[in-house]
Amino acid sequence: MSESNTNLRGSAKILLYAGLALCAVFFLFPLVWMVATSLKPEAQAASASLSLLPDPPSILPGQARENYTAVWTDPSITFPLYLRNTLIVAVLAVVGMTISSAVAAYGLSRIQWPGRSAVFGTILITMMVPFPVLMVPLYIVFRELGWIGSLKPLWVPAWFGGAFNIFLLRQFFMGIPKELDEAARLDGCSHWGIFWRVIVPLSKPALAVVALFHFIYVWNDFLAPLVFITHRDQFTLALGLQMYQAKAGLTPWNLLMAASTLVVLPVLVLFLFTQQAFVRGIATEGVKG
Repeated sequence: MSESNTNLRGSAKILLYAGLALCAVFFLFPLVWMVATSLKPEAQAASASLSLLPDPPSILPGQARENYTAVWTDPSITFPLYLRNTLIVAVLAVVGMTISSAVAAYGLSRIQWPGRSAVFGTILITMMVPFPVLMVPLYIVFRELGWIGSLKPLWVPAWFGGAFNIFLLRQFFMGIPKELDEAARLDGCSHWGIFWRVIVPLSKPALAVVALFHFIYVWNDFLAPLVFITHRDQFTLALGLQMYQAKAGLTPWNLLMAASTLVVLPVLVLFLFTQQAFVRGIATEGVKG
């Protein structure tokens, strides 16, 4: 009987892994097709062929170099400038979001004060308000501040925290034993000392998750730059890619896929380098939450 149960569990595990592998193939196929199309000549990229490699495959290195060089050096769409703008916004926004959300989460999880639960509930309610609802009021505010046409509307709000990130970090902080706070307080630490010397070092996985999530959000954000940026020399990569796609309606598919690969590649590389911290942070948050 036990051998039969073992066989059943083994079969179920095989089916589970097969299903997960099939889902992974479906998710990865568009990405693989995008990269494969970016390596082909224009005629082959527009054909109905299902081949992933160019024909003949020997032209692959030269064709890839030609496609990506054509995109990177296109005089009408200055991708190096858009990359610089996006990096500036992403770095400033990620640093601001991580610090401000951590400080707010500390105050909501480790300090007792009247109205704490009501404030936290209000923060959670703001998660249900989509950006298009706030778009016009924010535009008016930024216009009065003289920020329209600059990069400030894209990164300054991140220094005031984000509801989801505050919620995630608060749940993580609440799982850290409060005896550590008391021991640090006996050693003469203030709340700031406890935050920087105790909570932050123990919360690196969760902070890495917040930073990665917000970096991906900022990197892919299209609507906010479209609304707040008015000059082409301040465009981000998302706007540059859309403009490249609409350029006279004649952008070849192979060059468009090469441009898309260039935009997606930094996020993929970042995730590959941080996936250990990311998975550890998600797993730890699931246990503590």
